Amino acid sequence: MMGFTAPVRALIVGARGGVGAAFVRALKADSGTHEVWATSTSGGFDESGADYTSQVDLTDETSLASLAGQMAEENFTPNLVLNCSGILHTDSFGPERTWRHLDIEVMRAVFDVNTFGVALLAKHIMPTVPRQGRSVFASLSARVGSIGDNRSGGWYSYRASKAAQNMILKGVAIEASMRWRELICVALHPGTVATDLSKPFARSVPPEKLFTPDQSCAYLSQVIAGLGSEQSGGFYAWDGQAIEY
Repeated sequence: MMGFTAPVRALIVGARGGVGAAFVRALKADSGTHEVWATSTSGGFDESGADYTSQVDLTDETSLASLAGQMAEENFTPNLVLNCSGILHTDSFGPERTWRHLDIEVMRAVFDVNTFGVALLAKHIMPTVPRQGRSVFASLSARVGSIGDNRSGGWYSYRASKAAQNMILKGVAIEASMRWRELICVALHPGTVATDLSKPFARSVPPEKLFTPDQSCAYLSQVIAGLGSEQSGGFYAWDGQAIEY
């Protein structure tokens, strides 16, 4: 599955969201040999089917250090780390339509999850990834985080946080390549998925371009399967096309 010849040992971060939960289901349905460690900020995994679960807050480094410790205790060495966490809006704020709407506290909240949390995830979890064999460290980004593809402006915090996440992943890919020869570290654009994150903006999306979480998971699984270590550090869409940073 996803290009692995060995059984997958997957850490799925943000596993209660649409795409994250779909990856847990797909991995557990594919083979009885795959193992899944699922995390979310709120916990509540009774029906996930994951082998291990943890309540983890990406914005709290102590929480991530604790996760790494739990994994070490279980000798859980993931060859797939997939971050499906992200924030675009809450009940109290949404994406900015103009610079006049910029608010420093909102910007901090968005960057905490979409950028800084991903960096800290790499800091604490990359050391648990086995040095031998194919491994993948991937995080869901967004096409609107492409600086070169930005032709409409707006959504300042979300765009900038995803662009910054992409740079974090590029740096992790370069540093990790010195020790993990078969590592693939990538940013992935899942398409527009019918989840709470996209719900307020989905009306303008053509039905054929609005994916269910299971569809997005299937597309991204195919993309991951086709990637080799030479693609590490890249940014790829759900259809396998490279996206410019």
